[in-house]
Amino acid sequence: GFVQSKADTSLFVYHRHGTMAYLLLYVDDMILSASSTSLLQHIIKRLHDAFAMKDMGPVRHFLGISVRHHQHGFFLSQAQYAEDILQRAGMEHCNAVATPADTKPKPSTSDGKLIDDATSYRSIAGALQYLTLTRLDIAYTAQQVCLHMHVPWDVHQTMLKRILRYMKGTLTLGVQLRAAPT
Repeated sequence: GFVQSKADTSLFVYHRHGTMAYLLLYVDDMILSASSTSLLQHIIKRLHDAFAMKDMGPVRHFLGISVRHHQHGFFLSQAQYAEDILQRAGMEHCNAVATPADTKPKPSTSDGKLIDDATSYRSIAGALQYLTLTRLDIAYTAQQVCLHMHVPWDVHQTMLKRILRYMKGTLTLGVQLRAAPT
């Protein structure tokens, strides 16, 4: 009875008689959530009947995203992933800054000089894009550095490092998900 979401082909939605369930698949991992415990248990039993699978219990970690449960909902964080990015960039000991972007005017695509290691720039910029799943505060600045992935200049690398320095001081930030009021 699940229907594939039009917004995300990995998401399947079940909606019957006022009950809902969501099934998110990624390769051989899945997250299942339902509007009631009885519906959740029913779906888990049906899945066990049809597939060889292991119930790992409530989600704690999925695709680099840490999930903390509390009475009002969930807190999603990618703190470990952010620390890994800092280490990959060689900036795990950098000084933190208060904002992800400098207040100076945005540099043009031809200011400065081309950087030596464009591959590293692209790797870190791409990693920042994935980090924006839970770090909406860096979404704009990450998008700005990604605009220059094909031909990054030293001014763009400075922008990238600024984001990393901001991340250093804000590793514990994430997204709070709460149930909608009924």
